[in-house]
Amino acid sequence: MKKFKDRWDIHANWQLLFPCIGLIGLLFSAYLISNKITTQVFKLSDTDESYWLSIIMITLFFFIPLVGLTLKIFTVLEKKWEITYRWELIAIFIVFAITGSTAAKVSDPILSFLNFNRETTNGWIYWPLRIFLIFPIYQILLVIVGWIFGQFNFFWNFEKKMLRRMGLARFIK
Repeated sequence: MKKFKDRWDIHANWQLLFPCIGLIGLLFSAYLISNKITTQVFKLSDTDESYWLSIIMITLFFFIPLVGLTLKIFTVLEKKWEITYRWELIAIFIVFAITGSTAAKVSDPILSFLNFNRETTNGWIYWPLRIFLIFPIYQILLVIVGWIFGQFNFFWNFEKKMLRRMGLARFIK
């Protein structure tokens, strides 16, 4: 455990929460992929004898490369983002995941409230509207969720940099 803590610059036990959540998130992603493959490609249902064996095997098949890819991405972004501790990378990735998923989920009910339903609105109108709506929701949630995970300064600087690049620097101080 000491080696693990040293590798991720973990100085307090509460910081172990981030690697645990990160690994659970990667395992869940691998499970979702394996579930799709098992049910749609192999046409197995949970009543089939080989269903759970397939789920476990395919989940492990995707989980291991996902962990490897994530670690490679960490080494690149660690230098680029100039973070203080390596465990913060995991917290930052978790914030991005939660924010993206939440913004996408929240945008659909808002559009429905505004009478733009996927079934009744032309796709050429619905999808650009949804993307246009997701963007500001995502920006606001990014700072809020970043604050919850103790990464407010990183995400506030991230937002300011993005707004400057979009020519909206007058909205920030």
